[in-house]
Amino acid sequence: MSSLCKVTDALFISNSRSACTESLLAREGVTFCINVSRQQPFPSLQRVRTLRVPVFDDPSEDLYKYFERCNEAIESALQSGGKCLVYCKNGRSRSAAVCTAYLMKHHKLSLKDAFETVKTARPVAEPNAGFWSQLEKYEEHLHMQDQVAPSLKGTL
Repeated sequence: MSSLCKVTDALFISNSRSACTESLLAREGVTFCINVSRQQPFPSLQRVRTLRVPVFDDPSEDLYKYFERCNEAIESALQSGGKCLVYCKNGRSRSAAVCTAYLMKHHKLSLKDAFETVKTARPVAEPNAGFWSQLEKYEEHLHMQDQVAPSLKGTL
């Protein structure tokens, strides 16, 4: 699958080969790339900002600790009118987990709905069991934040 898969109007997911195909990035107007791998290359376009999340596609890796940083980086790129591409070697597990976490936080989707959105965009998406359990933990964290936030508003 050699293309950039559109998750939202400004968020894409792909494998590393597509991510480093400059014509694809230019055609879609990508301005920011998150490389969710330790060793995959970055695109060589000067105008594309980058962030590396150094994890292997291994269920024991801690991807959870990067969810907030990635979410804020994606949101910042989109708020400034840019478009973001999240990729890993095959565009299946790591990048799918990061895109799912973003949709959960910034689109207020449940884990199930967020992952379905990613899977619809990229049918090969399938976070490994460890990343899936981290997404479940993240969903609980976001739910707890939503429970606490309304009660804090009344005290400010």
